[in-house]
Amino acid sequence: MSPPAVRRTASERRETLVDAAVSHFATTGLHGTAVRAITDEVGITQPYAFSLFGTKKGLFLAAVEHGFDRVEEAFRDAAAAPGEGENPIKAMGRAYGGLLDDRALLLVQLQAYAASGDPEVREVVRRRFAELYELVRDLSGATAEELQGFFATGMLLNVAAALDLPELLFDDDWLAECLGRGAA
Repeated sequence: MSPPAVRRTASERRETLVDAAVSHFATTGLHGTAVRAITDEVGITQPYAFSLFGTKKGLFLAAVEHGFDRVEEAFRDAAAAPGEGENPIKAMGRAYGGLLDDRALLLVQLQAYAASGDPEVREVVRRRFAELYELVRDLSGATAEELQGFFATGMLLNVAAALDLPELLFDDDWLAECLGRGAA
């Protein structure tokens, strides 16, 4: 006899669904992902998923928001407790380096940018990117030029990590410096 199933709250089911959605949308994007693949993975019905998010696009946007939330949380934590001799922007760069290991997070970010031809997606991505920019500016006190470099480097690292190229594309010392890790 199997043990009784543990009943999860609606919030827990929603979180589980969004986590699974991140990995699915990361690999197949908004239009290439079947909601059934996500719901089957987490053991809920498609109608239940649609009751939570309305549409597949609603679920995709929840996955995108989740990705931005993770980056913001990492930046807030890093700026609140920078390493010894480290300024907040360097600490946030180092924290972002830690996120590079989460390939699904990086790919869902890239999928969000790619899907921004859709006005609803573009609105959410633009808003969240602007909020992220403002957060880094406010936490770091960085100049406009420093912010531009920070975000440009982050995007370059995203693409390189998505392509599994950091060790091929960058000089080890340069990559270590970008990530705030000192010498490689």
